[in-house]
Amino acid sequence: MSALGQPRRAGGRRRTSTARLSQCPPFAGPATAYRAAAVLAATVVFASCGGSDDRPPAPAASTLDATLVDPDGDGALERGPGEALLDRTELAPAARPGDVIATVAQLTDTHVRDEESPARVPFLDRLGGVFRSTFRPHEALSPQVLAASVRAVDRLRPGAVFVTGDIIDSNASAELDQALAVLDGGDVDPDTGAAGYDGVQAADQPDPLFYRPDLDAPRHPGMLAQAQRPFRSPGLTAPWYPALGNHDLLAQGETPATPRIEAVATGTRMVVGLDPGLRPREGVDTAQAVDALLAAGAPGRSLDVPADAARRQLRPAEVVDRLARRGRAPAALRAAAGRPTLDYAVDLGREARALVLDTVNRAGGSRGLLRAEQLAWLRDQLTRTEGRALLVFSHNPLDNTDGGDEALALLDATPGVVAVVAGNSHLNRIRPRAAGGYWEISTSSLADHPQQARALRLRRTPDGYALETWMLDHDGRGLAGVARELAFLDAQGGRPQGFAGGRADRNARLFVAR
Repeated sequence: MSALGQPRRAGGRRRTSTARLSQCPPFAGPATAYRAAAVLAATVVFASCGGSDDRPPAPAASTLDATLVDPDGDGALERGPGEALLDRTELAPAARPGDVIATVAQLTDTHVRDEESPARVPFLDRLGGVFRSTFRPHEALSPQVLAASVRAVDRLRPGAVFVTGDIIDSNASAELDQALAVLDGGDVDPDTGAAGYDGVQAADQPDPLFYRPDLDAPRHPGMLAQAQRPFRSPGLTAPWYPALGNHDLLAQGETPATPRIEAVATGTRMVVGLDPGLRPREGVDTAQAVDALLAAGAPGRSLDVPADAARRQLRPAEVVDRLARRGRAPAALRAAAGRPTLDYAVDLGREARALVLDTVNRAGGSRGLLRAEQLAWLRDQLTRTEGRALLVFSHNPLDNTDGGDEALALLDATPGVVAVVAGNSHLNRIRPRAAGGYWEISTSSLADHPQQARALRLRRTPDGYALETWMLDHDGRGLAGVARELAFLDAQGGRPQGFAGGRADRNARLFVAR
């Protein structure tokens, strides 16, 4: 069965080799099949976490006007009615919204990825559970999806866009090149290695795990070849502000780069299945186990792929520098260049302000971290917000962050906080925080269904604020439409997972008392 649950035919894959290992210190005994090796590899790099451009576009942008629905359950999305804003009054009574103070948009978990990189672990996807994100049937189309979402956000004409982390998938230079070209605008070259596609979705790949668009249903012949072609992105017309995510700074979002990981990333051997006889011993440090596995040659089935030096792993300081010093970086972001963490403040006009928090734990792992010095910075910034509405953006939700409880307590004690907005969960969700009288918002990813951005419009009310928020669908043009179809059908990342959230998690008017 393929990742989409379709029957698969076997075939012969060229350039396939198998390496085996009899003994490796962090491992012992016969494996519990794939799962044992995967527990080790999923935390690291080695890994770690067709249509055409004349396809008719789906409804674009505001879901207030139209939505995409599957009324008969056949897996085909159709145009549906819009979803009006629901008044949510858990924190304050409904009141007449007045003047608009600020309009911003959020893009999150875009996961622009080099699907041809040897530093990927798509074979772990067969295990499900925590490994379900290691392969997606539409993974070759991430830059095209981001470009379509950029077009949708540009239609909103926001004053600012906050890109809340996991901009790229495995802190590779080639991935960041593509993401910046899409977000800033210009020519985008999605192809790495040699010209054309080299990877696990090729038509002659025999493993039934992987969806092959040239052969498997739903068929999209030529999709992979088209995905490698250069295209032009309009770029965001508004200034955009990044909040770092774990995938931006860590290999596969889990482990700091090492020389051995770098050698795999820039090499020619793509592992497509680990030796099932391996399993990590209890209590062995993951980094040690991974290092030993790589030193032993990562036994298993593999493909030979063209090398590319641009797949090198970026160090955290380099990522911060490239984001903060790029030509289109706004002044508030430039001011944060050179700091150990990317925390900064953004003025949203005279009456509103935003704070951006860097929640990446440089030591590894997907759980967030706020250090003592960051909490001190936050405490200082909160003293400067008196009289203004405040929005806080981060990648990790603060309740999934070490040090997050202290940050939330500081926000609870600060008048004017309207919402804390995060990504990471790949889920649309809106919850009231009664202790502070503000809202906790998370937004779905572009990597999985429903591939939406979020609009946020802050308005005055007689007694406080109303934060109007709604989802933005991308325009579905070209390969982005194919990606949305495949994301919807994907058994592990699609509609069964409920990432779209409930009705009240998407389009809502959130009232806050002054």
